[in-house]
Amino acid sequence: MPTPIKMPALSPTMEEGTLAKWLVKVGDTVSSGDIMAEIETDKATMEFEAVDEGVIVSIDVAEGSEGVKVGTVIATLAEEGEDPAEAKAAAPAPKAAPAPVVEKAAEAPAPAPNASSAPATAVAPSGDRIIASPLAKRIAEQKGVNLASVSGSGPNGRIVKADVEGAKPGTANATPAQAAAPAAAAPPKPTALGGDLDAPYEAQKLNNVRKVIARRLTEAKQTIPHIYLTVDVRLDALLKLRSELNKSLEADGIKLSVNDLLIKAQARALQRVPLCNVSFQGDELYQYTREDISVAVAAPSGLITPIIRDAGRKGLAQISTEMKELAGKARDGKLQPHEFQGGTASLSNLGMFGTKQFDAVINPPQAMILAVGAGEQRPHVIDGALGVATVMSATGSFDHRAIDGADGAQFMQAFQQLCENPMGLVV
Repeated sequence: MPTPIKMPALSPTMEEGTLAKWLVKVGDTVSSGDIMAEIETDKATMEFEAVDEGVIVSIDVAEGSEGVKVGTVIATLAEEGEDPAEAKAAAPAPKAAPAPVVEKAAEAPAPAPNASSAPATAVAPSGDRIIASPLAKRIAEQKGVNLASVSGSGPNGRIVKADVEGAKPGTANATPAQAAAPAAAAPPKPTALGGDLDAPYEAQKLNNVRKVIARRLTEAKQTIPHIYLTVDVRLDALLKLRSELNKSLEADGIKLSVNDLLIKAQARALQRVPLCNVSFQGDELYQYTREDISVAVAAPSGLITPIIRDAGRKGLAQISTEMKELAGKARDGKLQPHEFQGGTASLSNLGMFGTKQFDAVINPPQAMILAVGAGEQRPHVIDGALGVATVMSATGSFDHRAIDGADGAQFMQAFQQLCENPMGLVV
């Protein structure tokens, strides 16, 4: 019997995915553990391994296909010793896509005498709905071209930019009745904000990662009552310690970043204020006994947060090594689920872009995220006298259902003290 290979659920929240790339072809022999395809999930692009052994007899979903539901048969495998030709014949044929349906416009009352239609009308005289790209419609409105008289060269007769640009402006393409009627001004095309789409644009499909980011952040802002607390942190001692540690670690090929020390400082602050290492779970509050820090990384597909697990008990060199490896895998889309799922608190650092201060959105079900800006030279009171110091603004966003303001303030104070007295990060 042929073995159907189905679209896997590569993350707990995955309902569909994009089959980004096939790494096998029909006729290839695969063994358990062989990489068969790259699949873009709701989190990252991941490799899909073969479970069974056999010969690929059909590829049922082409690479680049989007919105492939979990459980859909994407390929068929002939078992060992089975005739590939017979297996292919026995395999169920993939379902054909339904033929496109031409929508009919709702029947409208006859126009009054001398009434004219808008130049970029959406209904043909036959009553069929005209299919045209937004750009083609806009150009038609600007040129005064009647779309009902334009033949579309796109898929399923869709009218595209080139079709409208080649049409004559004014009433040259209009029916005699339209030519005799005065031209009517086309109504502005409304947008979600009530304005006009009068600027050139190119529509881009959202990848699965961006869709999940949009959904989760909308959920976070709508359902989580955020409270924001900001402190200014003097970094001079931390920068000096980093320089000294890097000299001692140079022979080992390790170079600590400021972010590595901030990860450790956040984890140690959570150890000192465990009431902030929690998550709100409806009628329960989860109190975590380990500090797993999710670190925001900008990847080509969108923001993703690989995790430094048990960061409070790891040394700075280990944190640095793990962070470099995870960040590289994040940018290459190679993170495995266990490397980005979970986390008890998050860190987002935009200081390298010169951002002075910002408020980050909580990553549910976590109850806090720390946003740090750039360290910069600022006037600062040092030992009762005004001087110049390297100062960084840090803002904690807290889920007020789980964390009281006073507890959040204690966490921010602990983080500030650890950064300004950084020897606590190496013990």
